[in-house]
Amino acid sequence: MERLKSVVVLLLFVNSVALIPSSCTTGSEKKNKTKESLIIFHAGSLSVPFKRLADEFEKLHPNIELLMESAGSVECARKISELKKDCDIIASSDYTVIEDMLIPEYTDWYLNFAGNEMVIVFNKKSRMANAINEGNWYDILLKPEVFFGRSDPDLDPCGYRTLFTFQLAEKYYAKQGLAEKLTSKDLQYIRPKEVDLLALIESNTLDYIFIYKSVALQHQLDYLELPAEINQGNPELTAYYASATTQITSDKPGSLIEKRAIPMTYALSILKNAVNKEAAEDFVAFLLSAKGKAIIEESGQPWMNKVKNEQLRFLPEKLASEVQSF
Repeated sequence: MERLKSVVVLLLFVNSVALIPSSCTTGSEKKNKTKESLIIFHAGSLSVPFKRLADEFEKLHPNIELLMESAGSVECARKISELKKDCDIIASSDYTVIEDMLIPEYTDWYLNFAGNEMVIVFNKKSRMANAINEGNWYDILLKPEVFFGRSDPDLDPCGYRTLFTFQLAEKYYAKQGLAEKLTSKDLQYIRPKEVDLLALIESNTLDYIFIYKSVALQHQLDYLELPAEINQGNPELTAYYASATTQITSDKPGSLIEKRAIPMTYALSILKNAVNKEAAEDFVAFLLSAKGKAIIEESGQPWMNKVKNEQLRFLPEKLASEVQSF
């Protein structure tokens, strides 16, 4: 009798164990279900707003995981054109980066969505912070005991826009040779992208940095606003800005790309070889929504929503109705 009981108990135990894998496997499969990936290369100055956009987008699309890489916009384009890295969306701080480096081989269109302007950021411990103003900033920055930083023009639009700032300042203040003096000073503090300079200003390694107004606002930094004729943020001064030019290295060895100052215009595009085009279209549509617009504006950038007329026919159908032409 005792032996019979033992056999019955053993059989019940084996049956119960046999049932466990079935229920556990189902839960595990649900928990480990692979998400779709959406890869976005974006300008460093878009790190804050795009993090907010990603958080809100993933709430609406929990099956999509956003993989975002931040770099200077020129470097972002080179990851695509030179390194052939997978990417679904590129968001650049300068629409001409997409125009010059990615059209027509990698995309046929770009959508302008935001503006910005140049400012000079400092902190309470910056040398002569209590004296700097719109009329003397260049004299203060040229003092040997004062150090300032800027980003690399070959990698980052903020870098060549800083050079434009120097040239436009020379013109605006009628100070011959000013641009060359500013350009040749403190070369050891050039960094790949503008947000790389933040740690240097916060640690008091630098007294001043040239950066976008939106970044200063996002990080609650002290900054000096520059005249509209210098800050490259006013669309009505397009002709005035055009006098400032520079050259940056091209993605083609041995060649250069000429850059000319224009009002700051951020743009994005979905690449032709995007692996996840449907999710990419959903993300751009979300950015164009009232919620997306609010995030961009709350991050310190004026909103714009335009695509060039000749590019309208290349827009995905989902986005075509969301934009207006120039």
